Amino acid sequence: MPGAVPILALLAPGLLLAQSAAPPVAAPPPPQGVDMGMGARRPAAAATWTAAIAGEAEHGGRELRIDARSQQARWLWLGGDHRNPSQLWLPLEVLQNQLGVASRVRPGGDLELDWFGTRLEVPSAELRSLDDEVAVNALALLRVGDVRIERRGALLLLDGVGANLLQVRTGNGGRRIVLDLDGPALVRSGEGGLQIGVRARADQLAALRALGLQASAAGGGIDLSGPRPARVITLGAPARLVLDLPPTAGEVDTDAAGPLDPRLTALLNRELRWERLVRAGVRINAVQIDPRTSSLQLRPLTGNRGMEGLDSLRQLAGREGALVAVNGGFFNRVRRLPLGALRVDGRWLSGPILNRGVMAWERGGLPQFGRLRLEGSVAGSDGQSLALVALNSGFVQRGVSLYTTEWGPFYRALSGEETAIRLRNGLVVERLDGAALTVGVPLPAGDELLVARGGATLPWGPGDPLTLRQRPSEALGQASFVVGGGPLLLQDGRQVLNGPAEGFSAAFLGQGAPRTVVASDGDRLWLITLQGTVDEGPTLSETAALLLDLGLRDALNLDGGSSTGLVMGGTMPVKGRGVAGTIHHGIGLVP
Repeated sequence: MPGAVPILALLAPGLLLAQSAAPPVAAPPPPQGVDMGMGARRPAAAATWTAAIAGEAEHGGRELRIDARSQQARWLWLGGDHRNPSQLWLPLEVLQNQLGVASRVRPGGDLELDWFGTRLEVPSAELRSLDDEVAVNALALLRVGDVRIERRGALLLLDGVGANLLQVRTGNGGRRIVLDLDGPALVRSGEGGLQIGVRARADQLAALRALGLQASAAGGGIDLSGPRPARVITLGAPARLVLDLPPTAGEVDTDAAGPLDPRLTALLNRELRWERLVRAGVRINAVQIDPRTSSLQLRPLTGNRGMEGLDSLRQLAGREGALVAVNGGFFNRVRRLPLGALRVDGRWLSGPILNRGVMAWERGGLPQFGRLRLEGSVAGSDGQSLALVALNSGFVQRGVSLYTTEWGPFYRALSGEETAIRLRNGLVVERLDGAALTVGVPLPAGDELLVARGGATLPWGPGDPLTLRQRPSEALGQASFVVGGGPLLLQDGRQVLNGPAEGFSAAFLGQGAPRTVVASDGDRLWLITLQGTVDEGPTLSETAALLLDLGLRDALNLDGGSSTGLVMGGTMPVKGRGVAGTIHHGIGLVP
């Protein structure tokens, strides 16, 4: 549920990268959202903005079938008949991970989508939300790729025409595999690896196996598993699919179901309990542990390239060796940046926003829950002082924000007009203009970057000494580990859900969806997922009521929807909407 914050910020590409010199396809004009200032817009609710399309009938649903594979996903169809819409809005997560569409953000902030040589440019103001997901009008891309589109009630069917695999080639010492095709193909990142909508001969499958991939024919296409590609590139004219494998054997994709890790099996019903139950039409998975006595440690799970980027929950768990893992807090799927608190070993990788709920803990201790913000300022020897509105944050606000090396090796502008000054050992060493920030500037160890947005000015220059001050609003902000989410659901055995106090809209609060929750009953830590058995899932108030019924005292909502996931000993029994989405960070139990 990465769209649960009233701001859109665009930045970086996903795992799939596309390269093309083809002319862009113009996106049909979308309905408009509500202006939030700073060039950002809050997506309007579907019922509101579709009504603005005069004479267009609106149809929507929550079930999607792609090349005969079903999943839950919100979609919106405007106009036309059951096979020819005038607009078709799909979640960006579906386009990237289930169709093989690549994305990148242009320096001005607009989104560029690529699929086998066809490019679709989407201005940042034309991104919209479908419930909890960022959505794009993808009709132009699908039409160029000859994808068959059909609406059957609440079910949307997308079927690739089915390209033929012409030949298999290699490069870069065998670490690059090129599939030459006679046309575009749907490329799905799913359980066990990639599902590609191409027809292949037996000798071609054998050639792929000889390169270290597990290749098999399945449902009119091919399934590929084995070493997880470091990146997948689609090229056009002629159509090609490029798989860049890791330099070594690398990480083997193990999303497919299998036996539990024996180390976890040995802990079940001893140190750790895993309860699976259904209450009020909600399927609940609850993992319980006493961190004061357990051999497992609770840790945030993060990527290895700074704050920019997304991974699957299984990748995050595997990197840290976590036996149990759930997804973490909110993020911006387009920019691939965190939206909320993330503190690891006493270092703020991403600061809290909007006084939202957090969970904080020390090694070997029960977590604490509350709402948190950072209060800070920067002052010069000339007596001038400015408030700091954010620390290492993907949440764009007017004012001055601070970025440190914990953010990553580079900083790139997150809004249209920014200026900055670089600090080293408390002295200004450089002023940076918008052009430099748009391209990106390095953040070496020891440097700090003050970034001004929305008309804010930084009155200091090279040689000026500056003093930075920051402190958390609550003591839990000083803990070694902090993970943010929101809203806070329970505190001291009482329901404390207050969406407006944490910057959540009424539409978000009233929406049913798969949920991920971290909680405590006063004796044990609980990692919980909740999914509807007959509907989209519980609302936040319904979630809070269910948690009280389970005897919990404190509880924090994390990201949900397609982000919801649970990894148990190498298996993934919970995928929020039926497929494993990419997320920014997670929370795990690590030996």
